[in-house]
Amino acid sequence: MKWHKLGRIFCPDNIYPWMVSHAANTVAQHIEDDVFRIYFSCRDNKNVSSIAFVDVELRHPFKILKVADEPVLTAGDLGTFDDSGTSLSCIVDVDNKKFLYYLGWNLGVTVPWRNSIGLAIYNKESGKYEKHSKAPLLDRCDVDPYSLSYPFVLRDGEIYRMWYGSNLSWGKDQKDMAHLIKYAESGDGINWDRSGRIAIPFKNESEYAMSRPFVIKENDKYKMWYSYRGNSYRIGYAESNNGLDWQRKDHVVGIDVSDTGWDSETVEYPFILDHKGERYMLYNGNGYGRT
Repeated sequence: MKWHKLGRIFCPDNIYPWMVSHAANTVAQHIEDDVFRIYFSCRDNKNVSSIAFVDVELRHPFKILKVADEPVLTAGDLGTFDDSGTSLSCIVDVDNKKFLYYLGWNLGVTVPWRNSIGLAIYNKESGKYEKHSKAPLLDRCDVDPYSLSYPFVLRDGEIYRMWYGSNLSWGKDQKDMAHLIKYAESGDGINWDRSGRIAIPFKNESEYAMSRPFVIKENDKYKMWYSYRGNSYRIGYAESNNGLDWQRKDHVVGIDVSDTGWDSETVEYPFILDHKGERYMLYNGNGYGRT
């Protein structure tokens, strides 16, 4: 595969006090014709993250039709699992409802953070996403004892399949966290069975983090795009016949950093969408979506 870069779509710059910077972890939802709503995670001047959106014409991606004037979702009450911010992960249709899965941030003392996975459900009457609970949907447990991150959920027949991030360890340095992509299953999108199964291992000792998977099922084959990092983030690609055993094929992903500009240092957090016979990738560049 080979991707042709269209350029940067949107970059917040002190638009609101809660949207000072970043447009990371994008998720696109079709509205009508060529118009898509692109949800993303932004930050305030204290790095507290919220979820926002912009509406764009996909055939003219630099034409911004609308910018959210209030957060879709923001930090929880002091002491809750998301009191340091909410970061977008995926939006899934579940029995005529829209489930928004997100990452809840807790800043730590002994370690930099202790993250959990949260859920918000779209309320048709209010036209807003509302948190399912003040408690996390998936929290630390015996098979995920350290920290969890960005889940991707795919409905596959009668089950929901989740690929999500989980630390294998912590250490003195961030590079000691060994953050991999694991697998879970659910019958309703709310109650999840976790065994600690690792979906994709590191390919060498230089890697220490894999995150933000995106999975499609196409012609009975599962295809995953994801972020991986050693010195800096790159976008990777893998395939599977069953969604459990994956073969990494990073060499065919077809996208890398640019020579100069907003994505010259890193590329990460891919989101794939098909529209009118063409396949698009939304992604982030330098500074974890800062640019």
